[in-house]
Amino acid sequence: MIKIGVVNIDTSHPKAFSGYLARTGRGRYAAVYNDSFRTDAEVAGFMRMNQIEKRAGSIEEMAGQVDIGFIQSCNWDNHLKQALPFLERGKPVFIDKPIAGSLADCRKLEDLVAKGAVILGSSSVRYANEITDFLKIPEAEKGQILNVFGTSGVDEFNYSIHIVEAIGGIAGAGAVSNKFVGSAEIGGKKCETFFTRFSNGITAAYNAFTGTYQPFEVVVMTTADTYHMRIDAGKVYEALLDRIFDYMEGKENRIAPLGSITESIRIMLAGKISRESGGKEVRLCDIPADDPGYDGAQFEREYAETANKNLYL
Repeated sequence: MIKIGVVNIDTSHPKAFSGYLARTGRGRYAAVYNDSFRTDAEVAGFMRMNQIEKRAGSIEEMAGQVDIGFIQSCNWDNHLKQALPFLERGKPVFIDKPIAGSLADCRKLEDLVAKGAVILGSSSVRYANEITDFLKIPEAEKGQILNVFGTSGVDEFNYSIHIVEAIGGIAGAGAVSNKFVGSAEIGGKKCETFFTRFSNGITAAYNAFTGTYQPFEVVVMTTADTYHMRIDAGKVYEALLDRIFDYMEGKENRIAPLGSITESIRIMLAGKISRESGGKEVRLCDIPADDPGYDGAQFEREYAETANKNLYL
């Protein structure tokens, strides 16, 4: 059985993943390290839930005891340093979404993979059954993809990265540019629209809705038809974890290459720069090396204020 070491239990994902582990028996949470906003009582509750006997005193200690690390901190600015103890010991690591929040961190992660590190991630929606079923349809039947449109809700980056990764999974790698199109706002609820171009000629648009949950909707227009998908969010974790454990068990690696995942981050960084510059089209290759990106510490503070304090009790 695959032994997992989890770094921080900030979000609902560690609990949701526990259900998959209990049901399938493919792995177990064997250790936990927590230095985030969750209390000692919550960590103890998570340990009882997963029959973990000892709380790790450091990530380094835990990395030596497990087969894979799961980085599940909501502050994406910490993901890289939290992953390093596993990678330095030759262990693979899963980094939950968003895998990073800046161009600098994307490049550092890419450099680690180029040197042999195994980094798995990130968004479960990329692997949704509805998307993988669509991709299985022969091109002769479905036509060639021209445009992909997607929707997301809750917040600008932490949640909208799901739909951007899903679009990348459909359109393929090779995003060239992103552009902020405009927004609408009523009662503190805002919908922002972005337009992305890919080198293969495909275009995409996505709506990032903030202030409330919105379902993941995907519409694909091809040369032959229009395909509409509402993603079943209740099944996406299984689709992701199946791929992680397939890899850990020596089967085919069906996780997207890191470059495809970090390209989604670049798309959103370019969109943010475009919005801040009045809506000009921004090429991904023109993102400044020192661009600050999205502030993970600020997001963690905001997330902690509204997080369910009884999630692990």
